[in-house]
Amino acid sequence: MLNNLLVARALRLEGTCTGEHGVGLHKMDFLLTEAGSGAVDMMRTIKRALDPHNILNPGKIFAL
Repeated sequence: MLNNLLVARALRLEGTCTGEHGVGLHKMDFLLTEAGSGAVDMMRTIKRALDPHNILNPGKIFAL
């Protein structure tokens, strides 16, 4: 719950809220709001190109 409040506040201030290991599981719900659909689509395209079998951190950042 606190995580959601912190991320929402950062986004309201036109900033971002990240951890040292990136998006992970806690920011998945905010990624589209923060980065936009075009950027998320590009991330998915790159992920599929570099990891076609989805073996590197499956289920992290976004659903394929």
